[in-house]
Amino acid sequence: MHYFVRCAAEDVAQKIERAAAVETLLRRSVSERIVSQMDNNVIALDAVFHALADPTRRAVIQRLGQGPATVSELAEPFDMALPSFMKHMRVLEGVGLVRSEKSGRIRTCTLERKKLAAAERWFEKQHAIWASRYRNLDNLLEKLQGEDDEA
Repeated sequence: MHYFVRCAAEDVAQKIERAAAVETLLRRSVSERIVSQMDNNVIALDAVFHALADPTRRAVIQRLGQGPATVSELAEPFDMALPSFMKHMRVLEGVGLVRSEKSGRIRTCTLERKKLAAAERWFEKQHAIWASRYRNLDNLLEKLQGEDDEA
């Protein structure tokens, strides 16, 4: 009888160890996915900012903000060869800021506002952080000024 109790206790202990191991793996997996998702968001945002760092690409984005345009219409204001301009378009399409559709020999481009919205949200967060810091600094300066006036 002792043997069966001991075997049952060992089985329970093994099951508890396995359950703990599975829980650890699941917990680690969830946290790794969260970190990975954060990394992916940062990488995507970096790519958007890199694409917007060039004045030609910013001008293209600004023009597409008015509505769809063909590649020829977009390239017209720039003093560069079409293959050079197309490199800029590939960068914008690669990061998802621009989408293009080809119909016959004409490629029409449209702005993908979702990607711009992600950059805009980042700027809004930064603005809120700095506005809060400036308010705190203003409050501190007012407090110090009040203490100086009392002295």
